[in-house]
Amino acid sequence: MERNETDNKILQVLLEDARFSSRQIAKKVGVSVGTVLARIKKMERDGIIKNYSALLDHEKLGYQLTVVTEITVAKGRLVETEKEIAKIPNVCSVYDVTGLTDAVIIAKFKGREELGQFTKRLLALPYIERTNTHVVLSTVKEDFRLL
Repeated sequence: MERNETDNKILQVLLEDARFSSRQIAKKVGVSVGTVLARIKKMERDGIIKNYSALLDHEKLGYQLTVVTEITVAKGRLVETEKEIAKIPNVCSVYDVTGLTDAVIIAKFKGREELGQFTKRLLALPYIERTNTHVVLSTVKEDFRLL
């Protein structure tokens, strides 16, 4: 789908607060409610808008540890291993990467015990050859609301 300036403005308003009504979005963007509804429906259909969600403060929910784990996987088994890792509840992101490792995982944990269980679970997966886990000391920015 070819996005235009109106689509971008609508997306920006939704990123600000997805609870805004179509009428509120229309007013902020300067278009009709019908235009907002049609453009949002098209962006949903085209997969640009995948879902609607709340932004949570994970630390206030008890997730005190964020880790970045690099993994090295046996040749030819990367995709199936990543799919398996993506099913683990604490995993926030799984990325294919270039460089010395094959993939990077970002995950959050309530404590060291959870992190330890996670690491052991990763190492027990049949095709994982090696992991390298970095514990995040402080989060300067964590915001995936890009446009």
